[in-house]
Amino acid sequence: MADSQVGSQAWSQSGTRAEPQTGAQPGWAQTGVRIWGLPGAFLFGWALLALVAPWLPLTPDAVDLPGILARPGPDSLLGNDDLGRPILDRLLVGARIAFVVSFGVVALSAAIGVLVGGIGAFTGGWIDLLLVRLIDVFLAFPGILLAIALAGILGPGIDNLILALSATGWVGYARLTRAQILALKERDHVLAARALGVGPGRILVRHLLPLALTPLIVEATFGIAGVVVAEAGLSFLGLGVQPPQASWGSMIREGVGYMLVAPHLVLAPGVAIALVVFSVNLLGDRLRDWLDVRHAA
Repeated sequence: MADSQVGSQAWSQSGTRAEPQTGAQPGWAQTGVRIWGLPGAFLFGWALLALVAPWLPLTPDAVDLPGILARPGPDSLLGNDDLGRPILDRLLVGARIAFVVSFGVVALSAAIGVLVGGIGAFTGGWIDLLLVRLIDVFLAFPGILLAIALAGILGPGIDNLILALSATGWVGYARLTRAQILALKERDHVLAARALGVGPGRILVRHLLPLALTPLIVEATFGIAGVVVAEAGLSFLGLGVQPPQASWGSMIREGVGYMLVAPHLVLAPGVAIALVVFSVNLLGDRLRDWLDVRHAA
């Protein structure tokens, strides 16, 4: 009876019937749009161009002597470099190099870091102590300087560049994985699995690593941006891909000497790097907010 009176009063005061709050959450489509948005669309376009670049009618190494240092125009959208080569074609080829190196380094670094950090944290004892000391040794050296030294020893090339950057990139994943496993391995479901005689490898893979994936995914997202900058830096120093193969870093190095007469030689790859890094970082922020349980609550 009291409920009906309250309902009639609410009807008379508002003039409309109050609809119940359903608490419906946005669907997967709306969530995907909110997370990806413009940065996701830009990164999707970057990945698509990188994948289809070998099948596009590009001529990144075609020399056009009359078109040397040509400014952007209808014939060449981004102009030509100091050898008359089209900057747009070389930019698209460089996008493929950056894509392959960044995702290759992140995948290899994450695999090594998760393996080292997971085994150390779950096993404990002297094995964990040894692996922690190994991590400390790598942390004692600046990552970019160690990558430069390794790239100089291994020699130029995409494969060696991936190995050099992965040799320093796995440390962050190892520390993060170790911290997550240490916080999770004493939970009830893990203790129950041990009591039932489940092997340590199965416990680590089936019961611990899935719970630690959220921060690792965010770390990998931010890692892509770092690798893009590192690859460009090493290529700028001549330790990445070698001429005439195009790379964003090598394009900047070749255009530095013409900054006053042809600034588009540096602006095109520089803007490309800035847009990719900005989009990846923005996407990482959105993923972190979306995957954070406390933020969702």
